[in-house]
Amino acid sequence: MTSDHHGSTRRTLLFTAGAAALLAGIGILPRLSARAGTTHVVTPGDVTIEDFDAAGKSLGPKTVAKVVKTEEEWRAQLSPLAFEVTRQEGTEQSFTGPWLDVHEAGIFRCVCCGTALFSSDTKYDSGTGWPSFWQPIAKQNVLDIEDRSYGMLRVANSCARCEAHLGHVFNDGPQPTGLRYCMNGVALDFVPLAAA
Repeated sequence: MTSDHHGSTRRTLLFTAGAAALLAGIGILPRLSARAGTTHVVTPGDVTIEDFDAAGKSLGPKTVAKVVKTEEEWRAQLSPLAFEVTRQEGTEQSFTGPWLDVHEAGIFRCVCCGTALFSSDTKYDSGTGWPSFWQPIAKQNVLDIEDRSYGMLRVANSCARCEAHLGHVFNDGPQPTGLRYCMNGVALDFVPLAAA
C-alpha cells in the first residue's frame, strides 16, 4: 500500500467515525437513503411542520398532508437538474447553483412544495460552493436520514412534507450548533421577507 492509500483510508475511517457520532447526536430517522439515480416515491400520509408567514414569523405547528406526485408530475414541475437532485438524490456541481451569494433577509423554501426549510439568519459562507446553514428554520421541517451510498456513512437531509432530497449535514459548522447543512441550491427557492 502507498502512503496515499493509507491517508485516504484514514480519512475515510475518520469521516465514518465522525458521521456515526453525528448520527447518534442528532437522532436521525431510521430510513436509509435511496440509491442515487432512482426516483424516490413518497408514502401518503400526514406530517406536522412549522409554518411561517411572508414576514418570517412562525405560525406554529401545522399538520398537513404529504405532497405526493408521480414521476411525470415532478418532471413537469421541476427543471431537469432540480428533478435529479430532489427526486433522485443527485448533487449539483459546487459553485454553480443558485443562492450561494444571496445575503438578503428571507426564507429558503422547498422548490418542490414550498415548505420553509432555512432562514437567511443561519446562512453562512462555508467555502464549499453550496448554500450552507448552521440549523434549519424548524427542526421538524427537515428530516435527517442515514445515507450509506458510495461506501460512506453520512446524514442526508430531506423536506419533511414532500421528502425532496436537499443535501447533507456535517459536524464541521460554526457555533452555536457546530453543524453545516450543506444544501443543493436547486432544491431551494429563496423568498425575501415581506414587510411586517
